[in-house]
Amino acid sequence: MVAAGVGQRVGGGVLKQYREIGGVPMLLRALRPFVSHPEVKHVVVALPATHAAAPPEWLAALAGKALSFVAGGVERHSSVQKALAALDPACGIVLVHDAARPFVERATIDAVIAAAREGTGAVAAVPVSDTLKEAGHDGRIRRTVPRDELWRAQTPQGFPRDMLERAHAAAGAGADATDDAILVERLGESVRVVPDTPANFKVTTAEDLALAEAWAAVVQGR
Repeated sequence: MVAAGVGQRVGGGVLKQYREIGGVPMLLRALRPFVSHPEVKHVVVALPATHAAAPPEWLAALAGKALSFVAGGVERHSSVQKALAALDPACGIVLVHDAARPFVERATIDAVIAAAREGTGAVAAVPVSDTLKEAGHDGRIRRTVPRDELWRAQTPQGFPRDMLERAHAAAGAGADATDDAILVERLGESVRVVPDTPANFKVTTAEDLALAEAWAAVVQGR
């Protein structure tokens, strides 16, 4: 679970992953579907370095054999690598999930696990539905990009453990990867998309946080 960022774009002075959505910290919402999953043996959360040794009380209370914390790195790649090194050796399949995606569904986790067990990388993703325009720095449109085969990558992303470890080892320090699939793709390994729902969106801005509050009310009202 990647939760080592500071989330400056969301504002508010509180770490984004600790911000409450419908009265529940975002990180806790993201964690619950994994720690309660019968096939998930161990969850490692990469936190900001100053928080890993002393997490918030509501998070520290959950620590145990199945949930632990590590100090993340400056880049996402480094945080994942550190969490991977701390993961139980018995875990042969590894899922990586963004703490800023608090509404992942059980069916998505199941599908990603199933795909990774077949020996490939697996990325939860949503087909692109908008018309896409490529524009220059001056704002002038250069072309309309065909969207028929385009997907918007989300998380969780799942991989055979050896595949993910090799990908991160090959990337080296300072890798400019926005997700783990990129690193695996660079190895020439197969990665497939697993259809997901738009509800599994990433909270990045204050507008996203407001949307998350609204969606939490819908989910809790079901």
